[in-house]
Amino acid sequence: MNFKNKELIIFDFDGTLINSVPDLTLAINTMLSHYQLPEVPVEEVAPFIGNGARTLVKRALKHSMKDAEMSDGFFEEAFAFYLKCYREVPCKDTYLYPSVVETLQYLAEKEYKMVICTNKPYAFIEPILDQLDIKQFFKTWIGEDSLPETKPNAAPLLHLANNMNISTEKCIMVGDSKNDILAAQNAEMDSIGLTYGYNYNEHIADYNPTIVVDDFAELQNIF
Repeated sequence: MNFKNKELIIFDFDGTLINSVPDLTLAINTMLSHYQLPEVPVEEVAPFIGNGARTLVKRALKHSMKDAEMSDGFFEEAFAFYLKCYREVPCKDTYLYPSVVETLQYLAEKEYKMVICTNKPYAFIEPILDQLDIKQFFKTWIGEDSLPETKPNAAPLLHLANNMNISTEKCIMVGDSKNDILAAQNAEMDSIGLTYGYNYNEHIADYNPTIVVDDFAELQNIF
């Protein structure tokens, strides 16, 4: 199967283009330490990622607080502190997955339009793109706070397709999470599921993407 007829490639960000677990873990643990709560091991943080920053923080707090009650006021305070922590280290140890730069360059030379749809807060996207020197490949990007709905809702994908004036049949979603695949299905778009990301320790193939690939470089064979 190939997707050479596509015009717009919509990429997820965390777990697809970048591994941000080190910096997300650092910010989470700085926040937890501030409230004298036990830190969370890095391998425990990855399954918390994918539904946006608020859910990430809530999952980490619940993990650390065990059965202790968490008030709305405490959560909002802790969430604000987490954002402050992450703002200080958005790309300290975050890195690109293998073959991302070469493959994005290949796709750009083939004149595919590329955008990013992530459940990460919008304000953190551009600094990371700049730091990792890949901003030039993308026409635009949206985060969890860009629209009222986030993935797995179809709205962000449909918004990007409409924004780029490209029909859904000519679009494809590339991601590592069930949120990416379900969003594509809800938008009636094809999808590529990557096996190396986070995805809550579940197999991406279980969500029936159009195709499953193990390595980002494989995109060069299907576009």
